[in-house]
Amino acid sequence: MELLILGGTRFIGRYVTERALENGHTVTLFNRGTNKQVFPGVETIIGDRDGDLSRLAGREWDAVIDTSGFIPRTVNKSTKLLQDRVNHYTYISSVSAYQDFGEKPCTESSPLQEISDTEAERITAGTAGPIYNEHYGALKAKCEAVAEKNLSGRVLHIRPGLVVGPYDYSDRFTYWVKRIHEGGEVLAPGNPDRPVQFIDVRDLANWVLRMTEQRVAGAYNVTGRERMYTMGEVLAACKKVSGSHAVFHWVNEEFLLENEIAPWTELPLWLPESMSAAETNVDRALREGLSLRPLEETIHDVLNWLPIRNDEYPLKAGLTREKEKALLRMAESR
Repeated sequence: MELLILGGTRFIGRYVTERALENGHTVTLFNRGTNKQVFPGVETIIGDRDGDLSRLAGREWDAVIDTSGFIPRTVNKSTKLLQDRVNHYTYISSVSAYQDFGEKPCTESSPLQEISDTEAERITAGTAGPIYNEHYGALKAKCEAVAEKNLSGRVLHIRPGLVVGPYDYSDRFTYWVKRIHEGGEVLAPGNPDRPVQFIDVRDLANWVLRMTEQRVAGAYNVTGRERMYTMGEVLAACKKVSGSHAVFHWVNEEFLLENEIAPWTELPLWLPESMSAAETNVDRALREGLSLRPLEETIHDVLNWLPIRNDEYPLKAGLTREKEKALLRMAESR
């Protein structure tokens, strides 16, 4: 196939591109030139998708994989320009697009968030910042609608949740691998039986490419295993794979909330019991051959990546060691 990948060098796009090349496809990347050293032999068209797309004009591809679109106007530009030049369009959306995400389990038919064109444009007109995060799900839902309008019946809408693995600079999974590998007294949050849901980026990329090759359309949740791991299982696996002598101290969530510890960011993967575990149904993707590697393999590969991690990206999630120690002392004295 002749594939155009919008993005293609950072995280999900990096692995989609890698697998596409392994499968013998001819790949063209369109991005701003970030990480251009990753695929030096691949044709890369440098451009800003929110600006001039004229360098894509006059070209045709069998399929497009859009790994970088979350502003509706930019997705509108790309899908309008390419609507008569491609047969299939894969859009990487998010489970955050669901109206009730985080409140109750979602299937592909669950209602999506809604946002007007005017409001979407107002939110995204300025510099990226916290307001983007606040409206991220609604913007993703709007992007889906725009893509479907311009390429009706030819769009594959992929809705992942937390995606983990090497080159993930969000650090929501990486923090635990790194912290437990370092050993010592580790603050573990809340209930060890609390379920968590995530998917290895390579499993996501492999399945996305397979579905694109088959030109499958429609929406799919691609968030991980049918039975979610528990927080205790994840931390225990990190300890086992790294050979760590870490000691876990499970601190109750009331204490953490009283001390204004931010769920999901300061203590990644943790959500209080008052919040849903954000489970999404993945039966549809599993029926279409979604294959998932063992948790231990993901942890092992993240451990191997850590020594070569780009130093330009400091950890974005997790407690500092000083704050962790202080919290453990306070919890012990209660």
